Amino acid sequence: MYSLPEKMVHSSSPIITNIVPSLPVPPLKQTCELYLSFLEPIVEAEELKQTEILVEEFLKAGGVGERLQRGLERKASNTENWLTDDYVKFEYLDRRKPVVVYSNHGMVLPHMNFRNKQEQISDTLPVEYMGGKPLCMKQYDRVLSSCRIPGPKTDTLVFHAKTSNAPKHISVVHNCQFFVLDVYNSDGTLLTVDQLYVQLERICKASPQTTTEPVGILTTQNRDVWSRTYSSLIQDETNKESLSAIERSIFTVCLDRATPQEPDEMRSSAILQILHGGGSQCNSGNRWFDKGLQFVIGEDGTCGYNKLLTIIIITSTLQTNSKYVLTIVHFNLPVHTYRHRDMLINFSLLHRMARDLNLRVTVFEHFGKNYLKAHKMSPDAFVQMALQLAYYRMYQQCCSTFEPASLRMFKLGRVAGIHSTSKASATFVKAFDDPNIKNSVKVDLLDKAIKAHKWYTHMAVNGQAIEGHLLGLRMQTGEENISMPELFTDSSFTKAFNYQISTSQVISKSSSLPCVGPETPDIYDVCYSVLSDRISLIVSRFEPPNTCKVKNAECLIEAMVDALLDMRTMLELQEAV
Repeated sequence: MYSLPEKMVHSSSPIITNIVPSLPVPPLKQTCELYLSFLEPIVEAEELKQTEILVEEFLKAGGVGERLQRGLERKASNTENWLTDDYVKFEYLDRRKPVVVYSNHGMVLPHMNFRNKQEQISDTLPVEYMGGKPLCMKQYDRVLSSCRIPGPKTDTLVFHAKTSNAPKHISVVHNCQFFVLDVYNSDGTLLTVDQLYVQLERICKASPQTTTEPVGILTTQNRDVWSRTYSSLIQDETNKESLSAIERSIFTVCLDRATPQEPDEMRSSAILQILHGGGSQCNSGNRWFDKGLQFVIGEDGTCGYNKLLTIIIITSTLQTNSKYVLTIVHFNLPVHTYRHRDMLINFSLLHRMARDLNLRVTVFEHFGKNYLKAHKMSPDAFVQMALQLAYYRMYQQCCSTFEPASLRMFKLGRVAGIHSTSKASATFVKAFDDPNIKNSVKVDLLDKAIKAHKWYTHMAVNGQAIEGHLLGLRMQTGEENISMPELFTDSSFTKAFNYQISTSQVISKSSSLPCVGPETPDIYDVCYSVLSDRISLIVSRFEPPNTCKVKNAECLIEAMVDALLDMRTMLELQEAV
């Protein structure tokens, strides 16, 4: 059974640990009933009947469901969080797709107008806050001085921040060449901004454009391929030391060269630069995508961060002076080895990924949070219902949709799933374009759909979501040495959790833009930010050549705009009555 390293489990602030409760195990019957309700709008009637039979069997007194539930409750009583380890392993470490785009997320920070290289390296990144609320200290342990290490079947996470020999350096990459920069003085204080500027300037001067192999490109590979390459690399002592220096570094700073972009595509270009670096011909080799946190600063003013697995806030005060150390990181990569061939192959694969990722950004300026609150509508739920309507208009069916909800009120809490597609939302979208249904009825159906969404959100943030519970029960079969119940192998289960749309809301008062890609090639990823007077929409999807353009990312974003406008018209017609 997978477990997180001991230093991760025991290195939190005692204050936070004492006041934050453990994640509860939801009642088994409740989860099964909610599961059936969730399935109703997204599976066929015959499939639902079959699943109802499987649920009834699963819930039998003294049956497999009760046994798994008891095991999960025992686990909950003996651990700080019964779900997190399994969630991290199942959702991230076991997956063999590249981390770039499929797993790593990021954020484009407000654009900086750098006039020259000096401004690029001396500017400071703005600090962001999460509602002014303190975060669990374990989030810091998991991101700063952290790295993902490739393995043959599953990856591991390493955390160095709380070790006895905690790192005091960051890694900096410029023109695909890596450097180690000590950021602490001998007295334990941090370098000043001026000192950091001098060192970053030295790095830029020491790393002109060369034919150096872009070793960072290797971290964009399929995880099994990267695991084999990694194992070969560390056979060389120089490579082993260099990899360790990058992996142990507090975070990585990526100083990017400018990339060509059209004026009307600056926002989407910036997102793609943070998300994957723009491809093998741009800045993708100027990264180490296995790092817990990378700050990206481009010559053209693009600034942001790319992160591994979790969202964090970093605050630090830069202080006084002393000595500092700057070291270049060397790799031994003989040209006539399979490692070089792997790199050339990966150039092609990364180029294809960058080419096929279709991403569209639009700012909907007709209304925003103020208008929706004036109509007593939840802004998040309203946008989710507009998305449901847009998808239904495109496909004439409802689909499984995921929205994350924070579980940070619980120890080691990560995210729970809000299932935006409900019986209420399905009823609303199917009625919306029906001319035989009165406008007042449609308004009432929207109100019911929004209330249902708010209820599911409440359940999720309070640890009662179905997906995590079902995952825990499923993983518990291994602990109990029980054959996998049919409930977890039938077609309904696959449809339920193979989402067609993955969504996320970014709560920000600035012009920051989220950088998130679709987790699988055949789904839409939708990010949105509801501001006072506008709504930012970002939709992405993989679209290889010859893909049907009628249902691409641009079509969905246009359908969302139409849905938002039509829903406003519906509300205004009701007001006029």
